[in-house]
Amino acid sequence: MNENELSNVLNEHGQEHIYEAYKKLDDAGKEKLASQVERIDWSIVAMAGHGEIAQERGKLEPLSALEVSEIEAKRAEYEETGLDAIRAGKVGAVLLAGGQGTRLGSDGPKGKYNIGLTKDMYIFERLIRNLLDVTDKADCFVPLYIMTSDKNDAETTAFFEEKNYFGYPKEYIKFFKQEMAPSVDFNGKLYMESADSLSLSPNGNGGWFYSMSVTGVLEDVKERGVEWLNIFAVDNVLQRIADPVFVGATLDSGCVSGAKVVRKADPNEKIGVLCLEDGKPSIVEYYEMTDEIIHSRDENGELSYNFGVILNYLFRVDKLEEIMNEKMPVHVVEKKIPYINENGDFIKPETPNGYKFELLVLDMIHLLDDCLSYEVVRDYEFAPIKNKTGVDSVESAQALLKKNGVEL
Repeated sequence: MNENELSNVLNEHGQEHIYEAYKKLDDAGKEKLASQVERIDWSIVAMAGHGEIAQERGKLEPLSALEVSEIEAKRAEYEETGLDAIRAGKVGAVLLAGGQGTRLGSDGPKGKYNIGLTKDMYIFERLIRNLLDVTDKADCFVPLYIMTSDKNDAETTAFFEEKNYFGYPKEYIKFFKQEMAPSVDFNGKLYMESADSLSLSPNGNGGWFYSMSVTGVLEDVKERGVEWLNIFAVDNVLQRIADPVFVGATLDSGCVSGAKVVRKADPNEKIGVLCLEDGKPSIVEYYEMTDEIIHSRDENGELSYNFGVILNYLFRVDKLEEIMNEKMPVHVVEKKIPYINENGDFIKPETPNGYKFELLVLDMIHLLDDCLSYEVVRDYEFAPIKNKTGVDSVESAQALLKKNGVEL
């Protein structure tokens, strides 16, 4: 993009302040800033402040789950089916690790956070150990793809190298960076984070498969013959990864995707719920649910919308390729965004001052024909680390890890 084209684009979208900043840069800085502007999806930036663009929900109905008692009755059969698929090289895993540990008081990648009490125990280390439980049983390794971001890629890859990949073979691990999205103020004006750079943030976890494609990592998936990908979040230190019972149950169901779910702790728990929307599987977030939906109960007195997702999904690769270019809903989120002002001063706000734009993996479920809702026991598979203390915190996760016999 040459200077004239850059000026025209920025003027067209009301971003003249970016062009003013551009004119003050040396050639290298101009090239960097212009390349960032060139990659902007202006249709997303235009969503800033427009609540009416929020996704319209269709007709919602409850979706039953394969419950723990049913899974236990066929556990051996499911596990063997899953182990066969793993041994045949048909299962890969994708760790979504593009975020920082800011809410934990850390500036580094969230997975680097040390949750040990009497020894070092990093979140990344705990997750690798969980995966090794499976690969030890299968007597073979599962390809692991780790999604980082521009913000944490160098630090994440260096950390894995320093820790010798926590005992996992390096040749089975590949890193890839997720796409970035610009941040804007409440008037839709682009923020800058330095003299030659826009304020860019990871575009949410929903862009993971597209990012695998554009970075070339999807070619590795195909070359290895991987047919299923297990997607999981960095912050749940108890989750089972490439769980052969989950894999086997999903294969047995004939569904093209699966989602691990837990029973809600109470009707108002802040957790997305797996349900049907216009007859197709979907996930409705807690803040989108009406009181009627939240408190409705079935004939047995159980909550109708009772199964919350824990961001552990299984997807068939060929089906993901079919939906890769479909437009996913963009979530416009108010955030505290550090930026430099017109005087070049770095400002770190204490309250939300603009919007970030995110795609969410949960929206992928609704683009597929079906999904197995697979119940797991909360205390054995759900220990999210969102906060330093309190609910879903380092402390609560440590307590659950100890309950499961993990030495910290």
